[in-house]
Amino acid sequence: MINKNSIWKATTEKVDFPKLQKDISVDVAIVGGGITGLTCAHLLSESGKSVAVLEAREIGGGTTGFSTGNLYSTVDSRLYHISSKFDKKTSKNVVESRASAIDLIEQTIAKYSISCDFYRTPWHLFTESKEENKTIEKEYKALEKAGLSPTLSQSLLTPFKIESAVRIEGQAQFNPMKYVKALAKAISHDNCKIFENTRVLDFKAASPCVLETSLARISAKHIILASHTPKGAYAIQSAISPYREDAIAVKLKNTENYPPQGIYWGLTKNQHHSFRTYTTTENQKFLVLVGEHYKVGQTEDTRKKFEALEKFARQRFDIASIEYQWAAQSYRSADGLAYIGEIEENIFTGTGFSTDGLTYGTLAGMIISDTINGIKNPYAKMYDINRHNPLKAAKNYINENLNVMGEYMKDLPGIADVDQFKEIKQNEGKVISVEGEKIAAYRDINNKVYTLSAVCTHMKCIVNWNSAEKSWDCPCHGSRFDLNGTVIEGPAITDLLSKVIIEH
Repeated sequence: MINKNSIWKATTEKVDFPKLQKDISVDVAIVGGGITGLTCAHLLSESGKSVAVLEAREIGGGTTGFSTGNLYSTVDSRLYHISSKFDKKTSKNVVESRASAIDLIEQTIAKYSISCDFYRTPWHLFTESKEENKTIEKEYKALEKAGLSPTLSQSLLTPFKIESAVRIEGQAQFNPMKYVKALAKAISHDNCKIFENTRVLDFKAASPCVLETSLARISAKHIILASHTPKGAYAIQSAISPYREDAIAVKLKNTENYPPQGIYWGLTKNQHHSFRTYTTTENQKFLVLVGEHYKVGQTEDTRKKFEALEKFARQRFDIASIEYQWAAQSYRSADGLAYIGEIEENIFTGTGFSTDGLTYGTLAGMIISDTINGIKNPYAKMYDINRHNPLKAAKNYINENLNVMGEYMKDLPGIADVDQFKEIKQNEGKVISVEGEKIAAYRDINNKVYTLSAVCTHMKCIVNWNSAEKSWDCPCHGSRFDLNGTVIEGPAITDLLSKVIIEH
């Protein structure tokens, strides 16, 4: 039986924090207990600020707990794309800023003696296809100009037939769940209060700012939306694209066949896969593989994405068993750089991290905490959330907004997946139209039908069924909801409305 959970969450001991049950007042309220929020909490409380971290689930329970555990100073969208849009200094600063974030993680681990399987390791970009050799060459040149001392090679010790590859040293890997849980435990004290199962239902920019939860109110001088994408409706959401990617952790039949320790990114035409090894503290060895990106809520059958990843893995590795299966969400920026800074008066956020979130999340914590403390961060301007680079972002910005408009256009009278409840199979969800209203309907294995409004509470787009993860996903801005309509992630704050429908 495959465990439908990330290997990081499954192999990390639980650390419990209380639920907020009474009103409090702090200097900084942080919404989200992942790597961004906890880095902010660590640095701000260390500087003397009073901090409250408000996590809707468990610490690391969002994107942090579903990541790859890779840390690197380059970027997943290829550094040569950055260098083609910006000047040489920008590429160099991207690499330097991300390297400084990895260094902070390493220093924090040493400071608090955190056991999270952290080690320095090389990063590789390789291709099996001759058509991608030019991509490898362009990336090599971009890495070299940015000061990363890359090397070219065709002799990677993998089961792949390598056409060409580029390698950089000194990158890193760890277990992100072990890191954030141990960090939360280390920094939790009178000046830094951490709350789990505390969902923010509303917030307002004011002086002081006010946040509402189900049981209490928080007043704060500053709010940090460390929720991967800002909660609520902001213009920045039109400049980021929500994607998901699938991952599996497998055991190989022969322990000698695991690739050497490292980060491996493989390129073939129109595809991108990555893999790494991971050894638990109990000395169990796994191979973690990640598949292609796809738009949230816009794939007809997401199970096929997992099947394609499994096929890719079995064609190249002698797999004994698939132990874990999960998916992660990412948000791509319009111009290729993360957005970090003040999104509204006294409200800060970081988003557009793409699949580089562990490093960018840490960097966002560094930049935001410096800004709140009145310190000029050398990288703040480059990542400024209010920057405007129309020529650099134009194509992606236009394509993304046309895509969103297309999803809105689907919300027309009569357009639905099926016409009647009886067309929905067991363990399947569909959108149906009932008297002109879109209904998200799910039939369980006992033939009981659960019904919700299919209208996303963020900006009124129509949600779609995610067959692999059994969730309702919004194709416009990436909000996701469970079978009860509860928000899982994304910019939505309010749950999907429950509907009482008489089946006919």
